[in-house]
Amino acid sequence: MARYFVALLPPDDIQAEVCRIKQHFAARYQSRKAFNSPPHITLQSPFEWSPPVPDVEDSTSFIPTELANGLADFAALQASVPMHLSGFAAFAPRVIYINVVETAELMALQAEVARYFASEWGIADRAGKGRAFVPHMTVAFRDLSKSNFHAGWTEFKDQAFETQFKVAALTLLYHNGQRWEICQEFPLG
Repeated sequence: MARYFVALLPPDDIQAEVCRIKQHFAARYQSRKAFNSPPHITLQSPFEWSPPVPDVEDSTSFIPTELANGLADFAALQASVPMHLSGFAAFAPRVIYINVVETAELMALQAEVARYFASEWGIADRAGKGRAFVPHMTVAFRDLSKSNFHAGWTEFKDQAFETQFKVAALTLLYHNGQRWEICQEFPLG
């Protein structure tokens, strides 16, 4: 079984800025796991799907046809999403992230993605059931020790980070056994 997830990715310049913050956490607080995926906002948490036989020269060959076609059809019916990143927040005592403002458009899109995956393919976020969707862009987690969490949180909790942009595509990511990589983007409406 192959692992995938669906996310919204910021433009390249914002990804580069977020990667600089991740690099700071790696160098100063020994937290490197956030580099296992590009900067993103998760809409559908990781799920398993039987993969096609991959063509190593073509990353889109890692996408099962039914999944690709379904995501293309779904995305075409959705509008682009305005995004607003504002400051830092945390899931204590292990995760520090850039706060993503909960807009009506973003919350509606995530709910539609979850509904679509559950109704079309029986895929649901079992770990997140009963928890509200909290949009965020992780900069340090998993390998961030509690002491480094507290030190990093002290440094970042009051730092400013403000940017706005529009996301015009859903992105499907594939786990290659070591890290998440972008498979394909599906344009929104």
